[in-house]
Amino acid sequence: MTFRRYLVLAVVALTAPLGDTMLSLGMKRVGPVSLSHLSTLLHAVGTPDILIGIALLIGFFASYLASLSWADLTYVLPATSIGNVIVALLARFWLNEWISPWRWIGILLITAGVGFVTQGPSYTQVENGPPVAGTEAGRP
Repeated sequence: MTFRRYLVLAVVALTAPLGDTMLSLGMKRVGPVSLSHLSTLLHAVGTPDILIGIALLIGFFASYLASLSWADLTYVLPATSIGNVIVALLARFWLNEWISPWRWIGILLITAGVGFVTQGPSYTQVENGPPVAGTEAGRP
């Protein structure tokens, strides 16, 4: 793994929780929205907090796609799950949400699991090369 790839994983891990936090903040300001009143939903999408959240989530999606192009999903998803810790910290200290001790324990377990995942390879080498289109896992 190169520094640049670690940087992409960091962008994935940061933009998702920041985007979700901005969406939450924006929706708390907008108030309840019903799918039966689409005008309220469209109004919500146009608010600054929601627009910033959407932009951050677009950045997340672009960097997530990039990371999946050079690493396995089983590496990328756990390696970026540090975002769960970031979400919890943002929710607790920025949105003033209460987080139960059980949730904190779960977050600690996720963080410990990230350590295990980063010890393995980021990409699984296939013995016979990459899978061929139209076959199951590269087998005829």
